[in-house]
Amino acid sequence: MGLALLPSALFFALFFFLPIGLMAVMSFLTGNPVVMPNVTATTRHYERILDDPYYFEVMWTTVRIGLYTTAATLILGYPLAHLMARIKSRSLHALLLMAVLMPMLTGIVVRTFAWMALLSDKGVVNQILQALGFAPMQLMYNEFGIVLGLVHIYLPFMILTLTGVIGRIDERLEQAAQNLGASPIRAFIEVTLPLSVPGILAGSLLVFALAISAYVTPILMGGFQIMTLPILIYQQISANFNIGFAAALGMVLLTLSLILVFAYNHILAAVSGQRDLA
Repeated sequence: MGLALLPSALFFALFFFLPIGLMAVMSFLTGNPVVMPNVTATTRHYERILDDPYYFEVMWTTVRIGLYTTAATLILGYPLAHLMARIKSRSLHALLLMAVLMPMLTGIVVRTFAWMALLSDKGVVNQILQALGFAPMQLMYNEFGIVLGLVHIYLPFMILTLTGVIGRIDERLEQAAQNLGASPIRAFIEVTLPLSVPGILAGSLLVFALAISAYVTPILMGGFQIMTLPILIYQQISANFNIGFAAALGMVLLTLSLILVFAYNHILAAVSGQRDLA
């Protein structure tokens, strides 16, 4: 058994734990030890983050965009996922699955530029609004544009996660609730929705983690006017060459993701415990 797990352990050690460990070490150094032999240990990078409210504002902006994206994908994705899980026709199910997966065949940069062509000041949407007599709207270089682009990119992840979980829920449970007098809506709210909570949490965890670590879409749709942690990390490396501070910001982003994972496991354990008691 141990030998069978050895390749996986080596893979994670080489491509996950080693890079994370190096980033953690770099966040406590005054410089890059490869080009600066006289580096020393320091906590000034984290002190800089804690002392400046600007970085807390950037963290909150990053988390807020992640929450908006997660909520929007859940609201839009759950009905379609429920339909895909309950549909009887295999051909229609395959057609819906193809429609969900098709956007993923196009690169993120191409899809983001497509949204820019639609939402820019002289884009298709504003031209239509002007033709109808309305004033043009600021649809880009704000959080709305970023969230819209991220929802389009990460909606398939939410749908596919929910479809797998809802598909494993026995339809006879809903039918039994309706036979006992519950309306279809009440049967869904009291039977299907609680049983699909693990899928909701898993899809939300996945989308939120991807949204707060996204770089291409926020930088193109936000135009550096909306600052998030990934953009700030890029600036520290490309413009300021401050590897240590960028590593500290990366550790903060990783910590936010780990807090989410622990919260997810706690909620899932609580939901499973309540289901066992029921």
